[in-house]
Amino acid sequence: MKSNPVGWFEIYVQDMPRARAFYEAVFDGTLEELKNPDPIGFPEMEMWAFPMSMEDSGAAGALVKLPGCPSGGSTLVYFSCEDCSVEAARAAANGGEVFKPKLSIGEHGFIAMVVDTEGNLIGLHSMQ
Repeated sequence: MKSNPVGWFEIYVQDMPRARAFYEAVFDGTLEELKNPDPIGFPEMEMWAFPMSMEDSGAAGALVKLPGCPSGGSTLVYFSCEDCSVEAARAAANGGEVFKPKLSIGEHGFIAMVVDTEGNLIGLHSMQ
């Protein structure tokens, strides 16, 4: 198994403008629109990618709106942060909810869990 086995993630949403605003505010950045890979098969699909670099470690991913595909799924994605309490506070301030505030996971740093505006549970990880 590769050291970074997650190669991509998708977070399915129902309200893309609301979800984009939430993630851009929490992570203090801008998502980039991705071209629909199958406009004939999925004409209403909308995708917005998180910032990514092929030279850096970690997984790339996107918010996806696809009619008929539920959001609020069971996949938990952890985002790397400098201090996960900062992003957790931003989540709460931007329509989300803190599910688990920052807590120590021993030598592996700290985590927090938040619920986004679409009902998805996401994880935040930091070493401090």
